[in-house]
Amino acid sequence: MSSANAPSEDSTFKTSKHDKEASTGKPAPGFENLYAKDSAMSGEGEDGALPAGRTSLTKGEEERIGELLETFRKGLPPSEFQKVEEAFQAFRKIGIPTEFREIMDKLKGGASLDIATAARLIRLTNKLRKDVAETQSSDKAQSQTGSKDGKNTSSGNQSKKNPDPGRFNFQFSSNIDTGTFLAAIFTGYMLYRLLMPGDSSKEITFQEFKTTFLDKGLVNKLTVINAQRVRVDLHREATGRMYPESPARHNNFSYYFSIGSVEAFDQNMRDAQDDLGIPSSERIPVQYKAETLWSQALLSFGPTILFVAAIYWLTRRSSGGGSSGGIFGMGRSKAKKFNHDSEVKVRFKDVAGMDEAKQEIMEFVSFLKEPGQYQRLGAKIPRGALLSGPPGTGKTMLAKATAGESGVPFFSISGSEFVEIFVGVGASRVRDLFQTARKSAPCIIFIDEIDAVGKTRSKSTGFGGNDEREGTLNQILTEMDGFNTSEQVVVLAGTNRADVLDKALLRPGRFDRQIAIDRPTMEGRKQIFNVHIKNIITDTGSEFPTGRLAALTPGFSGADIANCVNEAALIAARTQAQTVSMTHFEQAIERVIGGLEKKSLVLNPVEKRTVAYHEAGHAICGWFFKYADPLLKVSIIPRGQGALGYAQYLPPGETYLMTVNQLMDRMAMALGGRVSEEIHFETVTSGASDDFNKVTRMATAMVTKWGMSNKMGYVYFDDSNQESQFQKPFSEHTAMEIDGEVRRIVDEALTQCRDLLREKKKELGLVAEELLSKEVLGRDDLVRILGKRPFEDNAEFSKYFDAPPPPPPPAPESIPPNPPEGGAVAARRVD
Repeated sequence: MSSANAPSEDSTFKTSKHDKEASTGKPAPGFENLYAKDSAMSGEGEDGALPAGRTSLTKGEEERIGELLETFRKGLPPSEFQKVEEAFQAFRKIGIPTEFREIMDKLKGGASLDIATAARLIRLTNKLRKDVAETQSSDKAQSQTGSKDGKNTSSGNQSKKNPDPGRFNFQFSSNIDTGTFLAAIFTGYMLYRLLMPGDSSKEITFQEFKTTFLDKGLVNKLTVINAQRVRVDLHREATGRMYPESPARHNNFSYYFSIGSVEAFDQNMRDAQDDLGIPSSERIPVQYKAETLWSQALLSFGPTILFVAAIYWLTRRSSGGGSSGGIFGMGRSKAKKFNHDSEVKVRFKDVAGMDEAKQEIMEFVSFLKEPGQYQRLGAKIPRGALLSGPPGTGKTMLAKATAGESGVPFFSISGSEFVEIFVGVGASRVRDLFQTARKSAPCIIFIDEIDAVGKTRSKSTGFGGNDEREGTLNQILTEMDGFNTSEQVVVLAGTNRADVLDKALLRPGRFDRQIAIDRPTMEGRKQIFNVHIKNIITDTGSEFPTGRLAALTPGFSGADIANCVNEAALIAARTQAQTVSMTHFEQAIERVIGGLEKKSLVLNPVEKRTVAYHEAGHAICGWFFKYADPLLKVSIIPRGQGALGYAQYLPPGETYLMTVNQLMDRMAMALGGRVSEEIHFETVTSGASDDFNKVTRMATAMVTKWGMSNKMGYVYFDDSNQESQFQKPFSEHTAMEIDGEVRRIVDEALTQCRDLLREKKKELGLVAEELLSKEVLGRDDLVRILGKRPFEDNAEFSKYFDAPPPPPPPAPESIPPNPPEGGAVAARRVD
C-alpha cells in the first residue's frame, strides 16, 4: 500500500480546535464567564458531582453552545442576554440526562428514529426544561437572600450597559420563559447535530476507503444505505492505535462513500478482497438497510408541520392560553365591558320622556347596589328585562344610563355578534359571555337587537339539520334559566320586534319583565327637548319654548328630537347666526319631516297651480271638518324624493281611541286633494296615490279589524301574520263582501269631501291663489283668509299657535273658472 493514497493530516486526521482546547484546559468561546463563576457553575456542586442520571456537556458541545451565546450577545439586550447566560449556567450545573445522550449517540450511529424513541426524546426534553426552570428559580431565590444580607452581584451592573448600536436589533419580551427558551436551543442544537452531522461524519471516496482502512484491516463491517451510500464501521481500538489523532477513534464518528449501484459495489468489494487474499469465511460482512434521511423527511413534511404549529400557536395566543375560545378566538364573546366610572357618561337624568320605564330599570340598579333591602323581605331580583318599542325611543340610551348608574360591570353585545358562518360559534360565545359575567357578578348583560337570535324557532325540520341561530337561542335559554340568584347577574335586552321572539325566551324566569317604551307624549317630548337644548346656545337661554317644539313634533321619537336639535344648530351655523332661534328649529323640523328643500327644482306654471289647488283642498277639509287635523303650515316648494308639496297639520291631541266620525273626517280630508283637482281642472293627476293608500288602509281596518261595518259585523280578519301569502283567513265570498264594504266607506268619505269643497269653492280659490303667490302659508295666514276655525282646538296645542287674527283681505272679484291651457301633471305631496 502506497502512503501517497493515505489521507493527509490536514484533511481527515487533523486534531480539531475544541479537542486541543480540551487538552489544554482552555474554555470554549462564550463560556469564559461560566468558568469564572463558583464551583457550582463549573459543573461541580457542593459535593463535586452532578445529580444522579445526569452527564455533563463535552467540550465540543460547549463550543457549539458558546457560539450560540456569542450570537445572542450581539442581538439581545444586556438584561435578556444575562437571563440566557444564567440559564446556561444552571444547565451546566444539572447536566443533561444520560438517557438523552445515549439516544442521540444511537441516532448518530445509524439507528432509525421510531415512534417510541421520539416519544422518549420529547419526554426527556420536557423534563429537562422543567429541571432548568426549577434550578433557575432556586438560584434566583438564593441570590435574593444574599442581596438581603448586603451582598451585591455583578450581573445587575452588567444589565445596565447600553447595547452596541451596531449590533442586531433583536427584541425579546421581558417576560421570556428562559427555561423553555433554553430547552428549545438545546433541542435545536441536538437536531442540528443529527441532521447536519459536521465533524461526526466524513464523506470519502472508495479508493480512500480501500487504501486507508480496507488494506490495513481496520474495517469491521459495511452498511449499504438505500442502495446509494455505504457507512464504514471501523475497529475503534485498532484505528485509535494506528491514528491517535483521528476523529475515527470515537464511537460516534463514521465514514461514508457513495456508490453507483449495488452490483458494482459488490463486484469492487470482491475484487479488492481477492487482491488482499482474504478467504471467503473471513470477508467483511455487508448489510443492506433502507433508512429515511431526516433532512429529506423534514424537507418533505416541514411545511405541513410548520403550518400545523402556526395554527396551534395562533389558537393558543388568541384564546388567552387555554380558554375555550377556539381557533382564532372564534368562540370567544365579543361583548364589551364598560367601566361605569370613566367609560359611560350617561346617567338617568339624561334620559327623559320615559318615566315609567326608567322607574322599572332603576329597581334593578337599586337591587344591585343594596340587595339586602330586598332580600330581607324575601324578594328576589328579576333575572331579566326586555326593552321593546319602536326604533329611536331610547332603549339603548336607557341601557347606557343603567351602566352608568349601577356601579357594577356592564357587558354590552349585539344579537348579531353571536352568529358566524361557523357552526357552534354562537353557542360558544354565549357560554363565554355568561361565564365571564358570573366571574364579575354582580353585573349586567345588555343584548341589543336580541331578535337577531331570539326569533321563534321553526317547526319545520328542513334539510339542513339544526339551524345555527336556533342553537345559539337554545344556549341563551339554558344560560338564563341556570342562573343562581346569589350570582346577581341581570340580563337586559332590547328589540324592535317583541312579537317575533320565542315564547320560551319571554317566560318568567328568563325575562321576567317586559318594558314597553313607546314614542313620547307631548310632555315627554318637551322633557327630551329640554335635555338636548342644554347642549346648544339659544337666543332665550334656558327658558326656550320647548312646549311649542313638542307641539310641532307629534309622533317624534327621542332620536328624531335629537336629530332636530342638531339640525337646528347646523342651520344656525350655516347662516352665521350667533344663537339658535325658533326659526331654525322650525326649519329643522320641516327638514326632518319633509326632507331637504329642492329650490333648484323649478315647477312650470301648470304644475305649480296643480300642486297649489291640491294642497288647498287638503287645507280646506282640515279646517272645516270637526275631527280632521287643521293645517299648521303648507308649502309648494318641492322637498325630499319626488314630493312636490309639503303640509304640516296640527293633531287634535294625544288620541288613543278613534271613533267612526274621526275616521270618516280623516278619510275625507285625505281625498280633498283629488276632489279639488276634479273641481278646478279638466283632468286629474297621479299625485293622490299616497292619499288613496291611506284611505284604503283605514277603510279596510274599519271593516276587518274594528267592527265598524254593519254588514260584516263584529269580526276580525287579519292576514298580516299569515306565513303563506296564498292563504287567507276567510273565504272568497267573505273577501268579496269585505271589498264591497271598503268601497262603500270610501265612497261615503268621497261624497262628504265633494259636498264640502263645492260649498267652500270660493275659500278654496283664495287659499290656492295665496299659496301660489307666497309658496308657503302658515296657520296665521289661514286664520286671516278663512277666519277662526269653527271648532275648538286642543287647548294644549292651540296656546302655542293662536294669535289675534288680523282683518281678512278683500275677496277677489272673480275666480278663474278654468285653469290655463295645457294638461295637468302629476303632483305628489307628503302629509
